Amino acid sequence: MSSNLVTLQWLADHLNDADVKILDCRFALGQPHSGREVYLQDHIPGAFYCDLEQDLSSKVETHGGRHPLPNLDELAAKLGGIGIDATTTVVAYDDQGGAMASRLWWLLRYLGHEQTFVLDGTYSHWKSAGLPSTSELPTAEPKTFTPSIQDAHVLHIDDLKKRLGNPGVTLIDAREERRYLGLEEPIDPVAGHIPSAVNHFWKDSLTDAGTWKPADAQRARFADVHADDEIIVYCGSGVTATPNILALREAGFQNVKLYAGSWSDWVSYPENPIATKKGE
Repeated sequence: MSSNLVTLQWLADHLNDADVKILDCRFALGQPHSGREVYLQDHIPGAFYCDLEQDLSSKVETHGGRHPLPNLDELAAKLGGIGIDATTTVVAYDDQGGAMASRLWWLLRYLGHEQTFVLDGTYSHWKSAGLPSTSELPTAEPKTFTPSIQDAHVLHIDDLKKRLGNPGVTLIDAREERRYLGLEEPIDPVAGHIPSAVNHFWKDSLTDAGTWKPADAQRARFADVHADDEIIVYCGSGVTATPNILALREAGFQNVKLYAGSWSDWVSYPENPIATKKGE
């Protein structure tokens, strides 16, 4: 599969494949237990739950942002424990437009697991299509997941500072425009954006129906981005940047990286400059 997405029908057709593992990534910011609660009510048959803050992030520190990257050995152990190894195809889904599933997708690609995909459509789409769900918890035969870290997928703050303003570098802010412009900031202590960043709100990756736009529409979204650039994407905490990374990949861009700490890391350093106008 050349796409990073699989259709509802593809997943329905492969529900019983032993080499396909499904990961439920539902999570609501500010309601840290709600994702697991709705998973326990019902989920796609065979799906295991991955929690954004417990499994896909590490403990918040002074720096590093609100959702620091997880301990990779612990994540690898979790993945192996639910039966994922190098031969496994992984499909992630959520009910948040793909934001949480894309975080899982990005992390597995960062760990070198290429056979990882996001469901094109949410759990609500799955149920609306009349596809099966269950409250039964799956069991797994543990395997050994061996990471092959792809360092080129991620940047940290010192890497970003070296690149800011350089020719051939495009910095993309994935938050909604009002946050990018500093008109409001509901979560972090400082409003605005990183100087030189352009704004591409991550939800513009989706159609009005909440499914992913096709590759040509993603290319049109990013018409201002040069294909040969080093593209760095950030958001508030390194989560909703990842659907933009997936969309850029769908559009054919290759050199795409995540600034993992994102805005919440940037503003944890009081000396860092802040911009509040387009073009700054």
